[in-house]
Amino acid sequence: MDIDPEDNAPPAPARTAMPTWLPRAMVLALVFFGLFLFADWAFHRLTGILIILFVAFFISLAMEPAVALLVRRGMPRGLATGLVFIATFACVLAFLAALVTLLVETATNLAHESPRLLDEGVDWVNHTFGQHFTTHDLSQRLLHESALLESYAHTAADNAWGVSTTVLGGLAQVLTIALFSVYLTAGGPKVRRTVCSLLPPARQQTFLHAWDLAIDKTGGYLFSRLLLAIVSAIVHGVFLSILHLPNPIALGVWFGVISAFIPTIGTYIAAIVPVFVALTVDPMDAVWIIVFAIVYQWFQDYLLQPRITARTVDVNAAIALLSVLAGGALLGAVGALLAIPATATVQAFLSEYVKHYAVTEDPRIDQTTSRRKRSAPAVEDAVSPKESD
Repeated sequence: MDIDPEDNAPPAPARTAMPTWLPRAMVLALVFFGLFLFADWAFHRLTGILIILFVAFFISLAMEPAVALLVRRGMPRGLATGLVFIATFACVLAFLAALVTLLVETATNLAHESPRLLDEGVDWVNHTFGQHFTTHDLSQRLLHESALLESYAHTAADNAWGVSTTVLGGLAQVLTIALFSVYLTAGGPKVRRTVCSLLPPARQQTFLHAWDLAIDKTGGYLFSRLLLAIVSAIVHGVFLSILHLPNPIALGVWFGVISAFIPTIGTYIAAIVPVFVALTVDPMDAVWIIVFAIVYQWFQDYLLQPRITARTVDVNAAIALLSVLAGGALLGAVGALLAIPATATVQAFLSEYVKHYAVTEDPRIDQTTSRRKRSAPAVEDAVSPKESD
């Protein structure tokens, strides 16, 4: 009897079936990955709107104390909000108008006085360094660079449309921020009530307290900066009037606003325009302005500002500088401006809700103190016989 060799072959291993959950898991993974890509795309598209809402929220917090004051005196909230924002816009427009006028006058004076300043500068260089330059030589050298200047002019002309588009976009953003700020300020109680309705009762008090802290710190920051701006404007206005510079009041206001709202280096930046103005009158006045700006910045940072901000926005100088740098890196100039009140709000909230512990003494300090106490009587007993007599 013949035996088929296939009958003695080992049986083929059975094929394992695919788990029933694997296709569903793959589909869910693809769906979540697509949702992640969509969320990332939407976030980058909506970043500008989120920044506008963030800025408008802090502006509404800054305006809230003034609006609440008018409301407590019987004025409707909508009317109070309108009056506060109209007054704020009027002050900003007046400052911008004065600044534009000041810059135009400074540029005009520099254009008229540039020949005299050039002659005086050439004479000083020749007298100091023993040279024999003339304005004719400088003009000839400038003519050799005319091709480069023309290329710069053509580039600026080509970019004029882009610059104008950027300016119009900036104005549109400012108007949008102002519109959202008015809505958030006028509807502040409704916004708080709506958010509280989404929270359990235990969390509502925490949210309302955090909101009040944000209003207190943001309003305190604005109030302290206004005080610093007023003091700086008065001091610099008086100093510039002593130097007999033109437009000392406008220059003082420029000094006050820039030095108050740009921490650490605001006074140095504000000194640029008065220095150019002083060059058209007497170059030595420019030196005095630089020296006075350095002294006043030290006075403001170490003497004046700590006393004014002690009861409003008490933030360590190093933390304030770090927050300004971080805010500027994230949101530019707007982030740098809002960094300090945001930091002060977070700091105040953490100081109330983060548990603190008593600091124990260092055992090494205790041992050193006990040794000094034990050695003190021995030192007193070691008196020489002459002193005992």
